[in-house]
Amino acid sequence: MARTNRFSDDEPLRRPFNKDQFMRLLGYLGPFKKNIAMAFVLMAAATVAGLAGPYIIKLAIDNYIAAGDVPGMMYLTLVFAGITIATYFINRKRIVMMTAMGQSILYNMRMDLFRHIESLSFTFFDSRPAGKIMMRLINDVNSLNDLLTNGLINVLNDFVMLAAIIGIMFSMNTRLTLISFILLPALAALVFGLRNLIRRRWQIVRQKNSNMNAYLQESISGMRVTQAFVQEEVNESIFLGLNDGIKTAHMNAIRVNNAFGPLLNIIGAVGNALVFIIGVGMVVGGEVTVGTLVAFTSYIGRFWMPLTNLSNFYNQLLVAMASAERIFDILDTKPEVTDKPDAVPLPPIEGRVEFDHVWFHYEPDKPVLRDVSFTARPGENIALVGPTGAGKSTIINLIARFYDVTAGRVLIDGYDVRDVTLESLRSQMGIVLQDTFLFSGTIMDNIRYGKLDATDEEVIAAAKAVHADDFIREFKDGYFTEVHERGSRLSVGQRQLISFARTLLADPRILILDEATSSIDTHTERLVQMGLERLLQGRTSFVIAHRLSTIRNADRIMVIDEGQIKESGTHDELMAAGGIYRELYTSQFSWLLAG
Repeated sequence: MARTNRFSDDEPLRRPFNKDQFMRLLGYLGPFKKNIAMAFVLMAAATVAGLAGPYIIKLAIDNYIAAGDVPGMMYLTLVFAGITIATYFINRKRIVMMTAMGQSILYNMRMDLFRHIESLSFTFFDSRPAGKIMMRLINDVNSLNDLLTNGLINVLNDFVMLAAIIGIMFSMNTRLTLISFILLPALAALVFGLRNLIRRRWQIVRQKNSNMNAYLQESISGMRVTQAFVQEEVNESIFLGLNDGIKTAHMNAIRVNNAFGPLLNIIGAVGNALVFIIGVGMVVGGEVTVGTLVAFTSYIGRFWMPLTNLSNFYNQLLVAMASAERIFDILDTKPEVTDKPDAVPLPPIEGRVEFDHVWFHYEPDKPVLRDVSFTARPGENIALVGPTGAGKSTIINLIARFYDVTAGRVLIDGYDVRDVTLESLRSQMGIVLQDTFLFSGTIMDNIRYGKLDATDEEVIAAAKAVHADDFIREFKDGYFTEVHERGSRLSVGQRQLISFARTLLADPRILILDEATSSIDTHTERLVQMGLERLLQGRTSFVIAHRLSTIRNADRIMVIDEGQIKESGTHDELMAAGGIYRELYTSQFSWLLAG
């Protein structure tokens, strides 16, 4: 059976572009009002200077060329050159200013998005691949660059230019100006007729890119598994399909985009030809001068330029809003686990943990925990055992309030975890997950992550306490050895010991530990066990146990099955009872307790 390509599923397209969404995006311009005003002044000055050109040509033809006035022509030439040079420096200043402002806006947007992602609950990450989240944080934000850097200022400038040109054209000849407006309905029909198609095509492009990002993130992370099982061709076929999807989506979007330019040029050319033909007749009839017709023809060409720019801006806006929509989709996602308005800081705790008739489900009508109640005394070491899917991981997730209970209460030293701030709760807990995660950086950096203000001596002391110091010093760079991405330079056991040291440095009162099931050599196993024993000392601990020694030495063992505590007691008590625990212990122990 072929591997299923779950990355080809597209997210649903949201509501069409609306004013509220656009105004929300404009909110990011608020802190830069002075910059925008200055840029607009500079652009207006450049626009006015640029519009003087055709009028100077009119004066030259009607007043100086016919009269053979060479000094006058020289004067107009110097004026025209001065205006051109001034326009260059004005535009250069504006571009530098707006580029800096645009990058600052994107910086603020990325920070808002990253902070919000950090606040979201586990359910958000359970349902979204990391690659798709990265796509929105990087690519979608970057796609707004053109719009926020120059797009909005340019559209204001185009409106100013359009108004100025129309005013000049009316002052030169009202009849020719009205003739110029004949094809405006055709332009409006073109722009508004294609707007929904453009938006939908670019939304699909964003979705296809997001699917590709998600697949690449997973594929690269799992490259060792791919090569171990010789599945390169399968992965390549999935990549081929995703790549084809991106190519097709881009071509479909570009076809619609590219239709704009030629059609706009045709409308403009027809308009210019119509004005010129009628204008020639007016020159012959003595209604206008040759200089006026030449200048008017130049202005009519410029008249279509801002109209074309405004049409292209609308197109650009739809493309940008396809990305903005995806950004706002994340920003509008509400964390399911948050501090109550009246939440209080949890004072320093002793470590008493109580489950009071707790029910929990990830999906409606599918309870994972069913009326679970127990009390852990301060300093008690509790081992959780049971088959995969029994609810062990859910219990430790609820203690740290990664999820909220569906019914019942979880109490820490008598405080309902929903009534205290998340920071004060989790800062007094240490969590060591089965998939030990190390960040890129040095061993010193990773251990210090448990207490960022710790001295080098404190870091080393923590490593020594969990028996990690010896293997660390075997590296050439010792504590300053780079661990590479996810700690790939280290063995499974070494990563576990570093995570123990990191947790010990944080000195939590409650410890949550999901023991790794990976096979490690006997020597490292002994070091890990000694490190674990040191870590558990004096702390209330909940261990999803896979090691025999951990279970045998636990103060209490709770057997979880079908979302309930089926048995509870010490190792000897449960063995004597002859129930589920004894069966787990005596038959295929490591396999039954995996996960």
